[in-house]
Amino acid sequence: MTTPPVLSRRAFVVAAGLTALAGCSSRNSAGDPNTLRILVNKHPLTKPISTMEWPKQLEKIAGVKIQWQEISADWDQKKSTMLAAGDVPDLIVGTNAITNADLGTYRTLFENLADDLDALPNVKALFAAKPELKSMATLTTGEVYAVPGYKRFWPTTVTHQYINKQWLDRLGLKVPTTWDELYTVLVAFKEEDANGNGDKNDEIPMDWSPVGTGGFGYFQPSVLLGSVGLPIAGGGGQGYFLEDGKVGNFLVDERYKRVIQFLHRCYAAGLISKNVMTQDYSAYQAVGRGSGKVAKVGFSWGWTASDRFGAELADQYVAMAPLLAEAGQTTPVTWTYDSYSENFPSNQILMSARTSNKQAALKVVNAFYDKEMSLQVLWGDLGRYVKKVSDKEYEVLPPADAKVDPSTWKWTVTIADAGPVWIRDDIEVKLPADLDEAVEQTEPLKKALANMDVNKDVYPFQFIQMKPDDTNQLGLNDTTMLNTAMTKFAEWITKGGVEDQWGQYVQQVQNAGLQKNIDTYQRYYDEYAKTR
Repeated sequence: MTTPPVLSRRAFVVAAGLTALAGCSSRNSAGDPNTLRILVNKHPLTKPISTMEWPKQLEKIAGVKIQWQEISADWDQKKSTMLAAGDVPDLIVGTNAITNADLGTYRTLFENLADDLDALPNVKALFAAKPELKSMATLTTGEVYAVPGYKRFWPTTVTHQYINKQWLDRLGLKVPTTWDELYTVLVAFKEEDANGNGDKNDEIPMDWSPVGTGGFGYFQPSVLLGSVGLPIAGGGGQGYFLEDGKVGNFLVDERYKRVIQFLHRCYAAGLISKNVMTQDYSAYQAVGRGSGKVAKVGFSWGWTASDRFGAELADQYVAMAPLLAEAGQTTPVTWTYDSYSENFPSNQILMSARTSNKQAALKVVNAFYDKEMSLQVLWGDLGRYVKKVSDKEYEVLPPADAKVDPSTWKWTVTIADAGPVWIRDDIEVKLPADLDEAVEQTEPLKKALANMDVNKDVYPFQFIQMKPDDTNQLGLNDTTMLNTAMTKFAEWITKGGVEDQWGQYVQQVQNAGLQKNIDTYQRYYDEYAKTR
């Protein structure tokens, strides 16, 4: 996911302290012109690159061996060490693996591709076909260090809301429409044998994906801000939002406080997973898939029902509309708008300024944006996972293993959304079932999304390039601010105290430079809006 540039607290501390070192020690540690080192920040589910065919095609095109460095965990920590040492591989692949904030500090480590576009005909054509991508890639000073991508088919939102309808039916309950109704349902899930396996203690009424130190993302309770009419994008990021053309940050907004109060009420009653603050993504995913045909989670958020709960349990769940914070409220509900970040993924590939074989590295960058290479990178090898019907028609094949959902299958057999891609507008693609499922399960959210004016209620993070000094200052202030905010998020939900501590907390976050950041985002938005 890609929202505002995210730099973890730890990463930023290391980065800030070692800027001078990095700025003067750029080098390539491989030094072998016959081998390219490519680091890929991939999903934990993704199999080794050596099991895929398309990387072998890249080797042929570039005429060199490729040594893949595959990272699936602790990327922020590993990145900060790598950048601080100034030892970057020939290419780095991964959506926003290197953020604009990173480039604000470490751009001298990377090749400025603005002068190399003639050697990158696919990228040049992509920029011509999608000028907004050229704007995304080009810094205010004219350099192009990172190439974005275009995925075309993703729905307006990535986070969908689900409840186990089989449990509701078993307990004689209806799908809740308000926070209070949800609370009542979750209590029943906890106290009754909702899954019908004879054990009243194995149900988890509510669960969500791990919330990191750098802010909020997909499948997290930040979407409950939609219940109080606060529009967010990309799951919430570092809290910045646009509302009727005005920038704010929900971390100091009274509506966020209401969400925290509701979540603590649920946690204190034992309605939220005890592991919600400590589990990793794999554990969150595993518990959602229950045991055989016995579901364990009652209410949660995910990409699709089959992705969140597995193919065997998906039919037990229904997609829900946003909840009202209270019955009879007149404030229109909203949701998270994710189309920009999903269809226009930023910073997908970068080249070292000291690559051992620049021409080969350029060939690889260009090859990623080839029509059929892009299809393979996103959905898997041609002929095996993607069928070529004609030069203009392709079909993404269903999983070979019928027990595996299409989303999990995709993330298993290729680097998928993490890879650089350009899915052309002039080809037809029969999409995998999970994308159709996601579109279908967006239906209950459409009214809430329609309540958001895309021009005035969605900050266009993707399409605004800031000056390096501003990016650095935003990152510095955000790091300080999030140190407080994310710690308090976990503390207030599990232990309470938001009512007594809110005033002091708001002052602390403001002292971290929040208003300066809001003013900066507002200034860039106003300039962008004039030329839109």
